[in-house]
Amino acid sequence: MFLLLLPYSKPPIVKLDAKSLGTLTQCQKLSLSTNAIEKMVPLTGMSKLKILSLGRNNIKKIEKLDDVAESLEQLWLSYNQITSLDGLASLTKLTTLYCSNNLIKAFSELDKLKSNELLKDVLFLGNPMYDEVGGDKEKAKIETLKRLPQLSGSFVTPADREAALQA
Repeated sequence: MFLLLLPYSKPPIVKLDAKSLGTLTQCQKLSLSTNAIEKMVPLTGMSKLKILSLGRNNIKKIEKLDDVAESLEQLWLSYNQITSLDGLASLTKLTTLYCSNNLIKAFSELDKLKSNELLKDVLFLGNPMYDEVGGDKEKAKIETLKRLPQLSGSFVTPADREAALQA
């Protein structure tokens, strides 16, 4: 397994170079967290990439993931400036999405994840959408489960799932 970790770069990385990244053909985990990256670039040639960590950057839009659509399993995007969950529908193997502390304003954005049928582990805490439920964690869980019924894990009980389906 090839792993490339480039967090905490000094000076921080501001712009990704698609050509350079494309040479990492055997890379399975790419960590570029805690930089100043503003835009995602195509990951052409990285068809073995399973985990992409871009947390703690300045990314505003999820995009250009088509080249890893059939391999990417985990996407870590917490602490960015993301306002929409567009750009994820093509990720057929996505099981994990960490997108906390961004700028997602409505639970309806989660509807865009319905085509990600393998998605089981998500994190959205710290987004403005929680204002919709007044910060009530149980209501937030129900709103999430209504939109993503395939979620599993220790935080989802059968009662939670039933409550979400009846809400």
